[in-house]
Amino acid sequence: MSSSKGALVIIGGAEDKEGDCLVLREFVRRAGGIKAKIVVLTAATTAPREVGDTYMRVFHEIGAEDVQVLDTEHPEDGDRQESVDKVQQATGIFFTGGDQARIIELVKGTRVDQAIRQRHAQGIVVGGTSAGAAMMPDTMIIEGDSSTNPRVDAVELGQGMGFLPGIAVDQHFSQRGRLGRLISALVQQQAILGIGIDENTAVIVEGNEFEVIGQGSVTVVDETEATHNNLDKLLKSEGLAICGVKLHVLPTGYRFNLQTKQPIVPGETVLDKAIPAEPIGDPHNSAAA
Repeated sequence: MSSSKGALVIIGGAEDKEGDCLVLREFVRRAGGIKAKIVVLTAATTAPREVGDTYMRVFHEIGAEDVQVLDTEHPEDGDRQESVDKVQQATGIFFTGGDQARIIELVKGTRVDQAIRQRHAQGIVVGGTSAGAAMMPDTMIIEGDSSTNPRVDAVELGQGMGFLPGIAVDQHFSQRGRLGRLISALVQQQAILGIGIDENTAVIVEGNEFEVIGQGSVTVVDETEATHNNLDKLLKSEGLAICGVKLHVLPTGYRFNLQTKQPIVPGETVLDKAIPAEPIGDPHNSAAA
């Protein structure tokens, strides 16, 4: 990912909107704080007025100066000049939850989509929760079975928005037991990292790193060094095998480098990880053996 782009705030859904609103506060802070100009896209939901009003209230209560809702109930709504103008003036774009397939149907390929990408390349933050998180990769999870062992038919995949290419993302992760479907999605596409985000939890992606914030954890599945899978031998409903993957569980404050595929503990840097630890004892002393 290019470090010149703005941050991505990818939320696992069910974020706090009544208490300290930690996750949404961080989105507002990165959008400019009290001077933030936020555009809320409600394409994912079938109740755009209600959902839009909720986020307008929360963002105003947090302190954002200007919050507007952009409804795209029809694909042509995304090509209207007034919609494009809202995006071009925004310092933060936020996609609500609902059905991620609706975001692709109603936003992708429109002038609004082009404007969002232009503004993101110029440095503004783009955030999304639940369906707004699922649509972030270039190939997204449309739907699938939760609480199941990995299977080819456990998940349906489709084209995403492509803000986070090469990554598989799932949301409501621990709460709905979605490890099986994330692995199923990961093995069936070109992605080599799967990221499962718990509710009221977010990853904030900047450049080649992300940081975890919120109440829950983020699960990273890394198949870079996988030694085996049986994908080419499976029939419908048969169990998927995968061997040699790495799994990381990262709570708030932990980071992950998407380039080196290494977790970073609080207070540590990537350079720290490259420096070998001092050996315990003298390796040349037989008493230390």
